[in-house]
Amino acid sequence: MKKLLAALMLFTSSTVSFAQQAEPVNLYPNGVPNSKPAPGVYREKFENGDWMSLVSVPQLIPFFPAKGKANGTAIVICPGGGYAGLSLVKEGYKIAEKLNEIGVTAFVLKYRLPSDHIMVDKTIGPLQDAQRAIQIVRQNAAKWGVDAAKVGIMGFSAGGHLASTEGTHYAKAVIANPNNISLRPDFMMLMYPVISFGEYAHVGSRENLIGKSPSQEQIDLYSNEKQVTKDTPPTFIIHAQDDDVVPIENTLMFYDALNKAKVKAEMHVYQSGGHGFGLNNPRSHEDWFISLTGWLQANGWAK
Repeated sequence: MKKLLAALMLFTSSTVSFAQQAEPVNLYPNGVPNSKPAPGVYREKFENGDWMSLVSVPQLIPFFPAKGKANGTAIVICPGGGYAGLSLVKEGYKIAEKLNEIGVTAFVLKYRLPSDHIMVDKTIGPLQDAQRAIQIVRQNAAKWGVDAAKVGIMGFSAGGHLASTEGTHYAKAVIANPNNISLRPDFMMLMYPVISFGEYAHVGSRENLIGKSPSQEQIDLYSNEKQVTKDTPPTFIIHAQDDDVVPIENTLMFYDALNKAKVKAEMHVYQSGGHGFGLNNPRSHEDWFISLTGWLQANGWAK
């Protein structure tokens, strides 16, 4: 009985620790674009204290710094999960709370996973939600104490693919944008990201987004190392050389493309760490968040 009570207390404290700091904001209060009615079995699930799946109502979950600490910078966080689910706590809430500590207002994006069951065109579904997230943050900048010129995007694994897609495909709006609000993130942070859908693809992410028999045109379109231009946002990237899920070549090719386009970029490669380590790489003494903070400070996005 004592062990059971202790476990319940631990669960409760963990839940409180990572509780959202504000009410979720529905991305599309007037109806989700590019959607079909969800089948009866398609109901949102949250499992194992981290894993979110079957998202049909996309939301932004705001995390605000302590009063008086906000520096005006905002970051939209895209958790990873192979476009099959979302690591909502490990690569979402925990990251948002850490960003709050340095004065950054964070928004965890609970985005739709590509699915023919709920989408007319599943290849653009997640990108619609990422573009809408940037749009909403800029629309509400004054209300949320955010500088509309300091809005970045961050992504982990497949969330890194979504973030880099938003950072390289922003010029083509896949959502309604009647006021021509800029959908371009001011900067990107990509953590062990899926980038390419070619030779070094994470096959699961590719198949979930564009199917098992995509055209070469689709493969090239969503191979974001091929979409970099001189206007691509400045980028911070981390990856482990021994990542056996998303090959290191994804990061290397993207950094090379950024460098050739003369886009400001900083890359940190661990010799080991595997994939999906979140905030703490257990095989390295380096704290990537300290490096990220330094990069944000050097570019005027953190004090």
